[in-house]
Amino acid sequence: MKSKKNLLEQLKTFPHFNKNTVHQLGRQWELKDSTINTYISRFLKYKDVLPLKNGLYVTTDFFKNNRSDVSYSFYLANIIRTPSYVSSWAALQYYNLATEAVHSITSTTLKVTREYQTKAGNFAYQSIKKDFFSDFFLVKGKFDFYIASPAKALFDLLYFRTRQLKGINLEDIKKMIEELRIDFDEMDKTEQEKFYSIIKKLI
Repeated sequence: MKSKKNLLEQLKTFPHFNKNTVHQLGRQWELKDSTINTYISRFLKYKDVLPLKNGLYVTTDFFKNNRSDVSYSFYLANIIRTPSYVSSWAALQYYNLATEAVHSITSTTLKVTREYQTKAGNFAYQSIKKDFFSDFFLVKGKFDFYIASPAKALFDLLYFRTRQLKGINLEDIKKMIEELRIDFDEMDKTEQEKFYSIIKKLI
């Protein structure tokens, strides 16, 4: 049982891990694959480990120690479904451009639209065409993550709310921004210009 405890202690140092990671560490303790699988099942049963999605995990300790760090939540959002970047409400709130309560982290992806409800939070992914999978960048820190620029975060929000901006004109856009209580005037002028530049490609 000492090996089980040691294995868990090692896993507590990872921001996330998969079954391969557990097996690699287990083999260092000369554990059989069947024993490692039993340990994984027990870790999950006793909630020492939280499932993020099928085959992807984080220890409860690591999550509790970092749950208040928004960069960790954004990091997980990037990891759970790749390629993706944090966008829409979550990104706008990150830039202090919106006060809307965020109940799930919404990301934009090239894969099909999907949502994951986990013990580590709710993560929503919205599918976009390759031509519009752009204008995001890497924020480096304790936990690195990809996030949309302010202009692209707002574009993505409106794009998905209006079924790809079909039948929408510029006045509709301005009215919608106002109704959603987004602090557009607080957005950098360059970002405002960029936003209208992207919008005009579709309307």
